[in-house]
Amino acid sequence: MNSATASVKPTLINLLDFDRKGLQVFFVGLGEKPFRATQLLKWIYQEGVVDFEVMTNLSKSLRQYLKDNCHIQTPEIVAEQLASDGTCKWAMQTHCGNKVETVYIPEERRATLCISSQVGCALACSFCSTAQQGFNRNLSTAEVIGQLYLAQQRLGPEHRITNVVMMGMGEPLLNFDNVVAAMNLMMDDFAFGLSKRRVTISTSGVVPAMHRLHDVCDVSMAVSLHAPNDELRNQLVPINIKYPLAELMDACRAYAQNGPRKHITFEYVMLDGINDSPQDAKMLAKLLKTVPSKVNLIPFNPFPQSQYRCSEMATILKFRDILHNAGIVTTIRKTRGEDIDAACGQLVGQVQDKSRRHLKLQAARTTPHAI
Repeated sequence: MNSATASVKPTLINLLDFDRKGLQVFFVGLGEKPFRATQLLKWIYQEGVVDFEVMTNLSKSLRQYLKDNCHIQTPEIVAEQLASDGTCKWAMQTHCGNKVETVYIPEERRATLCISSQVGCALACSFCSTAQQGFNRNLSTAEVIGQLYLAQQRLGPEHRITNVVMMGMGEPLLNFDNVVAAMNLMMDDFAFGLSKRRVTISTSGVVPAMHRLHDVCDVSMAVSLHAPNDELRNQLVPINIKYPLAELMDACRAYAQNGPRKHITFEYVMLDGINDSPQDAKMLAKLLKTVPSKVNLIPFNPFPQSQYRCSEMATILKFRDILHNAGIVTTIRKTRGEDIDAACGQLVGQVQDKSRRHLKLQAARTTPHAI
């Protein structure tokens, strides 16, 4: 793996930035046949080869060109933490010095990798630790797919990653092109070959991008909902001010008609005294009445200086039962990796904040009732 992470010239082309269509365009531009893309994908993603000289079914002149002008560069794993439940969290450093976090969650019948799409997050959801760190930039396609590439190499073939969720740091649909190219590689039979049912993108509700997504990439959809009405969601998930619930539900209905699972998973974090009352559950059931839905209730995972507490389990169970009785399949997410801050909403990495979010938060905390 050293050759994939070694220091290289900044002008070199990172071949991990291309999905198969992108590689076909690249090779045709060199006067090569489009099938070279398939050959390269198999070398990189199935054989784990990053040395162009080893790619012997490529011509010698092409190998030399790739050696002189291209490279295969992933982020670098700089820290690893293993939780008591087997969850593993890696801090991965990008070329600019920022760090993002990637989480591996092993279970009896599947193994899931939670991947980041941005350095930080610009959406400022008030209950999410990642959002409090501010925002630096979008990850490149190479930095997104590189998380899966590195994790699978670290785990070895005996621990195959079966599912990927784009639920790490950042809002994936605000990094649309790079994330879609990476998901194409995840599902490409000549790369990772994951089923479209096993690749899930999670969004806070970037409605135009949701409409665009189902035209270009057929993956499962999860929506970070967290509130049953616009007034509360505007506070918890500020992007709702731009794309309110009526627009979001329309986008969900449209996506479910064409998506691989024919339903949308709605994520709902349980916040004590904020969004967890029986009335909230009834409002949520009414909101989702015409949307093919599955609801995933997420016990809130605390982080330093958070203003929220997790709902009591009895409250969560009552909330679940109300949704069940309304005919909505509802599950309670099992918290994983909490002892290494790898649970939902706890990923922070290391963000060189360009949004000045940390300064705004400091000012808010010194002003009563500012948050």
